[in-house]
Amino acid sequence: MTEMLKGNTARPLYLQIQDILLKEIQAGVYGTEGKLPSERELAERFKVSRMTARQALQSLHQHGLVYAQVGKGTFVRRAAFKQGLESLSSFTEDIRALGQVPHSQVLFAQVMPADEIVAQRLQIPLHSPVSVLKRLRFANQQPLAIETAHLPYACCPNLLSRHDFTHESLYRVLQEVYGIRLAYAEQTFRADLADATERRLLNMADGALNIVLRVARVTFNSTDQPIEYVSSAYHGAHYEFQVSLRAVRAQVMLP
Repeated sequence: MTEMLKGNTARPLYLQIQDILLKEIQAGVYGTEGKLPSERELAERFKVSRMTARQALQSLHQHGLVYAQVGKGTFVRRAAFKQGLESLSSFTEDIRALGQVPHSQVLFAQVMPADEIVAQRLQIPLHSPVSVLKRLRFANQQPLAIETAHLPYACCPNLLSRHDFTHESLYRVLQEVYGIRLAYAEQTFRADLADATERRLLNMADGALNIVLRVARVTFNSTDQPIEYVSSAYHGAHYEFQVSLRAVRAQVMLP
């Protein structure tokens, strides 16, 4: 039986429709990444205008609960993998902490001369040798991110030839094999449109407005030396970064 809208309440009709759809999503009515009713179908079901139905879907979208594919409809968003920003950890550690199985596919592994950006980030001379490791990162066989790590060859020689990073954790190897203690990192974030290669590797839908979160991170050792510069593209629909913020108490200066 269809839940009815209430006309004797201050809550707008589109939010009432949103609430009903949210209950149905949580109850598994539409399944994982299932398709929701169209604007027309919602308008007929609830006896409202298509504008009101559109507002309900847009509200769910703004809350990150659904996503739209051009020409195909609106779909339930798969629960996102969340990474906290309070501590320095590897992708492998983050995914295992969420109860998932991490996996990597090595796309590129080679020693190359540092270009201007890499040399600047790692604070090394231009054209110095760096180990470049590009991987597609998975959680339970779902592709989540494309990571390209650059490390000064001098700090970890033969890193790529002696280790298989399809299975091994880069951070674990750095700490246990090379004795490098990673202390902290500096990161920047920006949203961007995925390019054709990223859409293919991350299994993004064709024809949709696919967003990736680009992350640039420089990781330092305990003596403030840059050890790794990594640029990543995270699947915008399936990965979230989470941070806790606390208010700073204002100090009142008395005369």
